Amino acid sequence: MLLELREINTFYGESHILQGINLDVDTGEIVSILGRNGVGKTTTLKSIIGLLIPRTGSILFGGKEISGLPPYEIASIGIGYVPEDRRIFPKLTVRENLLMGIKPGQKREKECWTVEKFYEYFPNLKDRDKQKGAYLSGGEQQMLTIARTLMGNPDILLLDEPTEGLAPKIVVRLEEVIQDIHQHGVAILLVEQNMQAVLRLTTRLYVMSKGTIVFEGTAKELEKGHDIRQKYLEV
Repeated sequence: MLLELREINTFYGESHILQGINLDVDTGEIVSILGRNGVGKTTTLKSIIGLLIPRTGSILFGGKEISGLPPYEIASIGIGYVPEDRRIFPKLTVRENLLMGIKPGQKREKECWTVEKFYEYFPNLKDRDKQKGAYLSGGEQQMLTIARTLMGNPDILLLDEPTEGLAPKIVVRLEEVIQDIHQHGVAILLVEQNMQAVLRLTTRLYVMSKGTIVFEGTAKELEKGHDIRQKYLEV
């Protein structure tokens, strides 16, 4: 198993946010976490990448314990994180943003993600090579954030609400990009509220409510689970 969370309990101060979370992502999978706002989805990703340190529990990556490590160490071993608020560098150009994603000492091999490779995927970013990040559209910023993270050649990509605020046409393109990244051997853990996008992208998923996992199953099982969708997803 590539990524394993076992009985994770994460707090904000004395507020108990994640309550015994168990979750797995294996090599070659796209796994999603669904749920309403405030149930702990983003907290789960932040606990994995080290922005929050679980009070108890275990997080294994490739069989090695990573809970408690600083984020830069976790990123260096093969976990990429695309935050909900994108966090591009607004005063840097598109190319400079991409180059910031290369890890110190990282070997650049032919099969690695490169600026030129991303420009093949995103011709609109190539057209804006020298344009500063602040002047990109929301969809372009999202694509740039994903591309910058992939410049570090992660084994797994943590994506937090990538479709939020994007036009339907851009969402379709983003789904194509996620599928293509997956075809290149990158596992994906996707946090998303857009259930239709999740059902199109993933075969296995988790539903969260109030800091706990209340459903684990396939996309088809969730489609049939009217009670689960009505109670926890409002659909």
